[in-house]
Amino acid sequence: MSRRRVHEEDDGYDRAYRKRRRVSENQEIEDRLESLILRVGEKSTSSLESNLEGLASVLEADLGTFRMKILRILTDCAIKMPEKCTIYTTLVGLLNAKNFNFGGEFVDYMVRTFKDSLKACKWDAARYALRFLADLVNCHVLSAVSLLQLLDNMIDAANEDSVPQVRKDWYVFAILSTLPWVGRELYEKKESALEHLLVSIEIFLNKRAKKHHNALRVWSIDIPHPQEEYLDCLWSQIRKLKQDNWAEKHIPRPYLAFDSILCEALQHALPSIVPPPHHASYQYPMPWVVFRMFDYTDCPEGPIMPGAHSIERFLIEEHLHSIIDMYHLERKDCAAHLLNFPYKLKIPLEYCIVEVIFAELFHMPSPRFLEIAYGSILIELCKLQPSTMPQVLAQATEILFMRIDTMNVSCFDRFVLWFAYHLSNFQFRWSWEDWGSCLTLDNEHPKPKFIREVMMKCMRLSYYQRITEILPEPFSRFVPVKGEPNYKYAKDGAASLPGTSAAHQLVVSIRQKCTPEEVLGVLKDLPNLRSEEEPERRFNPLKIDVFVQTLLHLGSKSFSHSFAAISKFHYVFKILAESEEAQICVLRNMFELWTTHQQMMIVLVDKMLKTQIVECSAVANWIFSKEMVQEFTKMYLWEMLHLTIKKMNKHVIKLSGELNDAREKLARAESSSSESEDEEGTGKKKSENAEKPTEEMVERMEERLEVAQADQKNLFLIIFQRFIMILSEHLVRCDTDGRDYNTHWYRWTIGRLQQVFLEHHEQVRKYSSTLETLLFTQDIDVHILEVFQQFVSMQS
Repeated sequence: MSRRRVHEEDDGYDRAYRKRRRVSENQEIEDRLESLILRVGEKSTSSLESNLEGLASVLEADLGTFRMKILRILTDCAIKMPEKCTIYTTLVGLLNAKNFNFGGEFVDYMVRTFKDSLKACKWDAARYALRFLADLVNCHVLSAVSLLQLLDNMIDAANEDSVPQVRKDWYVFAILSTLPWVGRELYEKKESALEHLLVSIEIFLNKRAKKHHNALRVWSIDIPHPQEEYLDCLWSQIRKLKQDNWAEKHIPRPYLAFDSILCEALQHALPSIVPPPHHASYQYPMPWVVFRMFDYTDCPEGPIMPGAHSIERFLIEEHLHSIIDMYHLERKDCAAHLLNFPYKLKIPLEYCIVEVIFAELFHMPSPRFLEIAYGSILIELCKLQPSTMPQVLAQATEILFMRIDTMNVSCFDRFVLWFAYHLSNFQFRWSWEDWGSCLTLDNEHPKPKFIREVMMKCMRLSYYQRITEILPEPFSRFVPVKGEPNYKYAKDGAASLPGTSAAHQLVVSIRQKCTPEEVLGVLKDLPNLRSEEEPERRFNPLKIDVFVQTLLHLGSKSFSHSFAAISKFHYVFKILAESEEAQICVLRNMFELWTTHQQMMIVLVDKMLKTQIVECSAVANWIFSKEMVQEFTKMYLWEMLHLTIKKMNKHVIKLSGELNDAREKLARAESSSSESEDEEGTGKKKSENAEKPTEEMVERMEERLEVAQADQKNLFLIIFQRFIMILSEHLVRCDTDGRDYNTHWYRWTIGRLQQVFLEHHEQVRKYSSTLETLLFTQDIDVHILEVFQQFVSMQS
């Protein structure tokens, strides 16, 4: 029995209870402070100024206990809620006026966040941190001189030698995108220093190479809207802002109401901040081209669309992009926040939103988020704003269709996919008659091709009979052929084909649930119609023909039936299709059976790659073979090629990740084994050693990765070599015949070459020097070489 007295036990309980209660009360206060800080600036019965004043007093009273918590929350808000930047800088300014030491601590915390973001390659976070620091100059927290010193250091980083152009570009972009907030203050207080900064930027921009520009444009011409490179566009907007004496009409500036309080506060100086040096592992944002679809003439009466070179256009677009960034995973919230844009009464909001969403969708080399995200947000916008949004979206679609002749091939594909998805959510209704002019155009022209490809995609989202009812009679030629298997061994006249009897026998055997070995038995007597050349690579095309066409015909009822058939007779595929030539034969027979069903071919190729029936290189060679000439400009073929490349890329990335993990585990195990450990540690060490990979295992993983990388390089070499061959043949033939080389076929093909470079740029970049040495040499045609040079310049 315990010798402790009863009242002692009670005291212990009370002490524990009081401690728990104190912790819980502190947590409640912290949560309340966080909620107050996060919600400041939202709709309220009180004015923003009185809310800020009250919040500053509350936070000042709690600084003694919750100093670090308040510092962390304010810094997080500065980075994660950039649209409320000026509200939080005003709050920090008021706190600095009340408590100078806290102001200094906050500046140090913010500077550390800025430096950490630069080192971690968090470029948006770094830019928002810089913007926040700049706006603190407006609130009399920081001196203008120390900010200008930081901006000068960033210009020095942009003028470094032997660093990538994209690094230099980011530093200049960060400075330019900060000036709308602080330009007026610097102009009034340090005009000559600001002018010196702008001259340095202009010199930088005039020297800057922009070979990447054409590769990243949505349209190849500048009519009716110039497709400007992002730094050039922002520079023009800043110059216009300077002409207007740095006065803009978009940024809320709540600190102006507290000028009498803030101007009395002491200012801090930024410490010396030197940007971290470049490291080979750093990934910088890629350049882009500013997407323009509307101007003030496209908008009906009402608020006027800001001009392309007004700073308001940049600020509005950046704000809308940040809303999409924050809410893209919740389409309803995203649409609601876009429509509740703070300055919606001053601008044609629907036009701005639609332009920004299409800018995201058509962003090169790839959209930031899944393409379907943008489609679903547009649908929600139409639901929430049914009186205006559908009409604006229809107008945008009309504009895109009218300008489709000069549209980038990648953007053409995305436009097709979005429009088919959009139609499927609005009962496939569209005023097709308005597009009647395309009925007289060549089949390869982008306009008729767009309608045909949209119908093919609608087939995937609906069913054949429904698609036949969508289009009016004059457009009937765009209705796809019904996707059915073309099984030659069951047609009239099949008796004369050499494999017919074996095919009929195989049908019976498979229906009787035969084994893979029995299938090989049925096929074994089929004659080999190939000549005796290349004995080491011999295969029997008739066996493959009979087996592939019969098996896939029997599994033609659905994707699942086809998958089950492939899985059951996987062994037969592996026996018959050992060489790449045999695998191409498998693909040819699959194509012969399913010529009219594009989606079936795509999923079958995907399944065969997953199950390793065919290699990636076989698919690439088959796509570029003579048999596929008629299909060469159709979208589905390139869908197949891209899924093939992605399959290879995923494999390499997976092996690379596994190898890095194994190396880290091995290094940790070796370092821990060299340290002395106590008994408990020894038990832990045994469990770690059980997981520890051996050096032999790591070596085997390295070998596997080397093989995979060799296959990946070989795949890219095959694809780019085939592109060069067919494009060179076309250019030489046109030159010989005295014809214009710039045909529809040429534009589709050169566009597809560009698409492969851009869509897989991260992987292709690793082999740039090999491609330059072996394929993209100076003696190939300049039109082909230019595509490669544009790709290289994007990350140089």
